[in-house]
Amino acid sequence: MMTTRPADRASDPAAPAGVPVVALDRVDKVFANGMRGLEPIDLRIEPGEFVSLIGPSGCGKSTLLKLVANLIQPTTGEIRWWGRDFDHVGEAGRRLAFVFQDPTLMPWARVAANVRLPLELAGTPANEITARVDAALAHVGLSKFARHFPRQLSGGMRMRTSIARALVTNPDVLLMDEPFGALDEFTRNKLDDDLVRLSVERHLTTVFVTHSLYEAIFLSTRIVVMAAHPGRIFREFAVDEPPARSEEFRTSARFAQQCRALSEILTAAAHASGDDEIA
Repeated sequence: MMTTRPADRASDPAAPAGVPVVALDRVDKVFANGMRGLEPIDLRIEPGEFVSLIGPSGCGKSTLLKLVANLIQPTTGEIRWWGRDFDHVGEAGRRLAFVFQDPTLMPWARVAANVRLPLELAGTPANEITARVDAALAHVGLSKFARHFPRQLSGGMRMRTSIARALVTNPDVLLMDEPFGALDEFTRNKLDDDLVRLSVERHLTTVFVTHSLYEAIFLSTRIVVMAAHPGRIFREFAVDEPPARSEEFRTSARFAQQCRALSEILTAAAHASGDDEIA
């Protein structure tokens, strides 16, 4: 599967240098029942970043992610994707993919059929689909399971199928709403390792919702800590490590130090929310 290198994107008129992938300017969200989900937020997502959203329950992490995905609309404010409106998303260099918390696979369809679905819906020529599905499954280590049904897979393998279905569209931006939260720690760590590798190999920009500060430190180049009641950005935390991470980093003193620092910020965010629970 062909990928676009950062140097190529810098010269691509569809992704001009210096323009954020996503820019939110004074964006807020008030729901139909009058509840204010988000205070006005300013946020920039730059090309190649891995940004995690974390904070207490009810702080609007998923709401913010859905705004970035254009799944819901802001009440006020403006969102721009690559400096333009959402009508241009889907063009070369401007593709988004969303991975939900649940794999949402078709139980009656085999793995390969689940992965090929977005290509079929997009009218991709049949002679391209098989090669792209094979490449996506290879990226997530599921080549030998293409003809299995979801019920025959473990929870981690079902989530890998969901990720392959996102990757098959050749996205530039991957949006993930706490995709590994229901998995055991061993499987979660393995999928985090896979996600780091994929992000580097595919030059992805990723926005990731998580409840785990350890996961956020391991994956992210930048962490946006949110507070609740109403949801708002409390503080940002930069993870000053190379994007390619390994088990060596996860067990290092540097990792432990940054986890402690983020834990202190999360505690302050919970107190600012009037909530003692970190989630």
